[in-house]
Amino acid sequence: MATVIAVLVALMLPNIYRAEALLAPNDQERASGLSALADQYGGLASLAGINIGGGSTNKTALSLQILQSRKFIAEFIERRDILVPLIAARDWNSETGELTIDPDLYDTTAERWVRDARPPNTATPSSQEAYRVLSDILFVSEDKKTGFVTLAIEHYSPFIAKQWVDWLVEDINSTVLHQDVADAEQAIAYLNEQISATSLAGLQNVFFRLIEEQTKTVMLAKASPEFVLRTLDPAVAPELKAKPKRSLIAILGLLFGGTVGLLIVFFRTDSKVGRD
Repeated sequence: MATVIAVLVALMLPNIYRAEALLAPNDQERASGLSALADQYGGLASLAGINIGGGSTNKTALSLQILQSRKFIAEFIERRDILVPLIAARDWNSETGELTIDPDLYDTTAERWVRDARPPNTATPSSQEAYRVLSDILFVSEDKKTGFVTLAIEHYSPFIAKQWVDWLVEDINSTVLHQDVADAEQAIAYLNEQISATSLAGLQNVFFRLIEEQTKTVMLAKASPEFVLRTLDPAVAPELKAKPKRSLIAILGLLFGGTVGLLIVFFRTDSKVGRD
């Protein structure tokens, strides 16, 4: 009976597809110039309130933390308008290529949420709830030896999984790019003020060098869309499901049923012997 139940459960579970991309850090060229400059003028730059980086700065690790942060994911969901396929999807039709949306959660005709949610949840999922759901299907891992990063998404639709991986790579690069450009432009403006405020040629020369490196940061950022993470192997829509492992579920059901059956026989036999 346990085996039959396990098989039925396995057959009822929808397929889940996993799309993943292999990425590599793309900050070596940018880091080299700033690292050399940091060794010479890092102390002076810190006094001026400017962080020019250095060898200890790991832009890739910072980017991966941003990628998995609540703020980034919440903004990603809103920007890409993926709340419905994230929360309300229940299956995918491989013949039509369409998602199956749970009508108890979302009315596709009226385009509104209709789920009966218990507090603190509401009919329309909050950004915190959406963050938790996406975090459960988002997988990020970094190989400490090579520095390569694997970014993956699991979803009912292989095409959605692939699309979301592409969007995540694009958005994390864009987010870090705009932040670095803003920081560099702010530093350049501040350094220009310091040049005007001092008459010491030595200090002015240092400030000019700092401006040069910050300008390089802006130029490199605007010239490279893959600012932090470069795609080595892009995501594809997988043809084969990642889970559920139906054969494994059936085997576990068989083992569980057999174990329970043996225990029942053992205790019945033991009880009968005790009465005799």
